[in-house]
Amino acid sequence: MSRQIAIIGGGAAGMTAAIQAAGAGAAVTVYERNDRVGKKILSTGNGRCNFSNEAMGAEFYRGSGRALAKSVLSSFDVAQTKDFFSSLGMRIKERDGYLYPASDQASTVLDLLRYELDRRHVTVHTGEMVQTLSLDKDRKQFLVGRQVEKACYDAVILCCGGKAAPNTGSDGNGFRLAERLGHRIVSPVPALAALICKESFYKQVAGVRCDAELTLYTAGKEAAKERGELQLTDYGLSGIPAFQICRTAAYALLEKKPVTVRVSFLPGFDMESCVPFFRERLSLHGEDEMDAFLTGIVNKKINKLLLKLAGIRETERAKDVSPEKFRRLQELYLNMETTVTGTNGFDRAQVCAGGVDCKEVTETLMSKKQPGLYFAGEILDIDGPCGGYNLQWAWSSGTVAGRAAAGDTDS
Repeated sequence: MSRQIAIIGGGAAGMTAAIQAAGAGAAVTVYERNDRVGKKILSTGNGRCNFSNEAMGAEFYRGSGRALAKSVLSSFDVAQTKDFFSSLGMRIKERDGYLYPASDQASTVLDLLRYELDRRHVTVHTGEMVQTLSLDKDRKQFLVGRQVEKACYDAVILCCGGKAAPNTGSDGNGFRLAERLGHRIVSPVPALAALICKESFYKQVAGVRCDAELTLYTAGKEAAKERGELQLTDYGLSGIPAFQICRTAAYALLEKKPVTVRVSFLPGFDMESCVPFFRERLSLHGEDEMDAFLTGIVNKKINKLLLKLAGIRETERAKDVSPEKFRRLQELYLNMETTVTGTNGFDRAQVCAGGVDCKEVTETLMSKKQPGLYFAGEILDIDGPCGGYNLQWAWSSGTVAGRAAAGDTDS
């Protein structure tokens, strides 16, 4: 008789686990609390679904499971992921190493996964939230409790996600189920979210996008550095470089450490190269008022803000600005310091950091505390940066857990 497997959560990891377990001969049932599976996939990659990246490795991942990530990613890597989606019928395109469906539609990825669930005869229950997860009296089978009834299974894969984007169903319920079966949960925090800053001047530059380098300091020590397209909001820093350092900032704030960011609006410059740059500009445009003198360096709104912070009037002629104020202006272009007071919440985060402690999970993603219980996806304390890394973790971990739960590999 086929092994009966329940998968709790019908997102990217859950659907992959279901397909792989069914392919290994198991009878699979998916429980999804939303009215449809894969809701979160539709919002990935700005609706285009950046589903993986050619530059892949465990070094890109954070959390308690970097060694685990290496094992899992080697078991189902990027090449195998491409083969998997190609076998489902998807044409793939690559842009600077980032992988997308050729259709540029996230719905393509979701539709192909749904069709494969049907072909594999996976039973899918939508609109049903699993409220309890326990063991029978012999501790040999799992009891999956819903609102009206309980069902028995040989194995369970928890793929409920973390707490990011709770409107898609990830509200931390999976953490509660795992805790009740004895697992430690590393404190979840928003990752890949914008940073909220103390200063009030951001309203002057809200909406500006620019190339910038962000250096994060926690308790006065450099903790992270990222460069990319910064988006300035009325409350602080957003865009990919801010998202990439959010995790580190969030954990530092959780520990009550002071957090600051130094913003370089001239990435690639340092003071040694900045001084002659401005000196040459002064020789050519020293008669100009500062507003005109700075035009063309960066976005005009940033120029105006930095002038104000340096205490320089826009109407002051460049040649009349004191050397001390000019030096201050250059420092602001290279290292404008801002104090981080928080991050956007889980409702505006792309990913949740934290989760089930990976030290309590085997290489096949089975619980060390309860045989037959598996984990996949964001519920584990593993998260990656922007660029397809979190979806690759979903495909890889879903595959490893699905095959192991079905008895396809030694658990």
